[in-house]
Amino acid sequence: MPIQNSSQPTIWLIGNRGMLGAEVEALLKKAQKPYMATDLEVDITDPAALQNFVAERPLTWIINCAAYTAVDRAEDEPERAFRINAGGPKNLAQMAQEKKAKLIHISTDYVFDGTKQGAYEETDTPNPAGVYGKSKLEGERQITETLSEHFIIRTAWLYGKNGPNFVATMLKLFKEKREISVVADQWGSPTYAPDLATVLLALIDQDAAAFGIYHFTNEGRITWHQFASAIYERARSAGLITEEVHIHPVTTAQYPTKAKRPANSYLAKEKIVQQFGIDLKPWQDSLNRYLTTQERGTWLNGDVFRKPGGIAR
Repeated sequence: MPIQNSSQPTIWLIGNRGMLGAEVEALLKKAQKPYMATDLEVDITDPAALQNFVAERPLTWIINCAAYTAVDRAEDEPERAFRINAGGPKNLAQMAQEKKAKLIHISTDYVFDGTKQGAYEETDTPNPAGVYGKSKLEGERQITETLSEHFIIRTAWLYGKNGPNFVATMLKLFKEKREISVVADQWGSPTYAPDLATVLLALIDQDAAAFGIYHFTNEGRITWHQFASAIYERARSAGLITEEVHIHPVTTAQYPTKAKRPANSYLAKEKIVQQFGIDLKPWQDSLNRYLTTQERGTWLNGDVFRKPGGIAR
């Protein structure tokens, strides 16, 4: 946990051991920015713990990558989900207000019900279908009502080398099974964690002040089945997969889950591109980059899939 001189204005990264947080920390180190990073050792749901940790440390930015993300389990643990996803952001917003720091908070496509036909704009009215989405939306509300200097970045279909994700799970299953089924009626855009981390650092580099809610994913609109098929084709071409695997499309109805998934998770990104000059990378390019990194196999062992989109084994 890097801690800079307590008198030096700094960035506080929360959730640095997660898939996104680890990428953000790598960029902070590369840019040699003054920062401190925490994960579970500082409980964001405990205001006293937050106060004790920051103490006299001056803060310029707070980046919150921590969240309760177990979508199905949230249906059985609503109090815990809300405590982390709503209570935590409220505490951080209050801390940022006190420290006169800017807050970057990560949210999700699950704040929408997925019934819209086109891309979801930042101005569309949220209507989450499950506990996870409701807890994340409440976290957004707590921030917007508490702190004016905030950025809420909604993203979707996140994957990367530092955590359980759909791509790693597909690679694992391609080696174990000759047939799998993947949901083909849920649409969205994959998001490569390093690309999102780059956006968060861009806000800091620009000392951005156009506060509000923004959407970010990689460019392109596909289904989970199309994504799985692309992973297979690219992995096969790269020699990562040698066996032939049949990937069957199934409907959401054929693969029921405890929490309802949005049928449409496609997020419009024009606002963040126009406001900050963000470069949207096609999901195909980002997937190729992931598949060519040596670290891609980090999460290929054990139970790594948390059913973000749906796969019938």
